[in-house]
Amino acid sequence: MNPLITIAIAILVIIILSIRQINQYERGVRFTLGKFTDIMDPGWRLVFPIFQTYQKVDMRVKAVDVPDQNAITRDNVSVTVNAVIYYKVSSAEKAIIEVENFFYAISQYAQTTMRNIVGEVTLDELLTGRDRIADRIREVVDRETDPWGLKVLNVELKDIRLPENMERTIAKQAEAEREKRAVIITSEGELAASKNLSEAAKILSSSDGALHLRTLQSINDISSDQSNTVVFTIPMEILKAFTSFKKEEK
Repeated sequence: MNPLITIAIAILVIIILSIRQINQYERGVRFTLGKFTDIMDPGWRLVFPIFQTYQKVDMRVKAVDVPDQNAITRDNVSVTVNAVIYYKVSSAEKAIIEVENFFYAISQYAQTTMRNIVGEVTLDELLTGRDRIADRIREVVDRETDPWGLKVLNVELKDIRLPENMERTIAKQAEAEREKRAVIITSEGELAASKNLSEAAKILSSSDGALHLRTLQSINDISSDQSNTVVFTIPMEILKAFTSFKKEEK
C-alpha cells in the first residue's frame, strides 16, 4: 500500500477519534499536556489523545437540596431547617481548576452558612423573616463561592421544624393573642355603645315630649309582635306630662 495513503488513513482515524461533541448547554475545559488551554464552545471540537484532555461543565441552573440542619437560635431554641439553593456555573475554567467538586463544595458550604445565620437570629425573627434570612444566606454563599466560578441565584427555606413542646407553646400564645384581640374589640364596642346610650339619654331628658314620643314608638313596635302578653312600664316623664296638662287646664 502506498505510504501516503497509509499516513492519510492514520491521520483520518486520529481525527475521528479526536472529535468531541459539546452540547449547547455545556462548555469544555481543554488541557494540553496538563495545562489549561482554552474553553471549548458548543459543537464538534478536536481533542487529540495522549496530548490533550478535557472536561465538560454543565452551564444550566442547578438546584441543591440542603438536607435538614439542626441549629440553635439566638434565644436558645433548637430548630431543624432545610433549604434549596439555585445556582449556575458562571466560569467553567474556575469551576474545574479552583475547586475539586463544586457541586459537593457548595452544598457543604450552604449547610454551614445556614446553621451560622440561624444561630444569629431569634425564633420570632426566623419564623417571620424567612425571606430576609434566605436572602442573607444567598449573599454569603454567593460571595464565598464567586472565586469558584459559581453564581448563586436564589435560596429558599423549605421547612422550619420546632420541638413538640415549643409548637404547643406557640399555639397557646397565638390563641391567647386572639382572645386578647377579641376582648379588646368587644370592650371597644361596649364603650362606644355606652357613649351613644349616654348621649341619647341626655337628648331625651332635655326635652319634655321626646321621651313620650320614644315610648309611643316602642309601643308601636311591640304591637307588631305576636306575643300574647306585654308588660310595659310607664316612665315617670309621661305622668309628669299629664300633671302639666292638668295644671294648664286650671
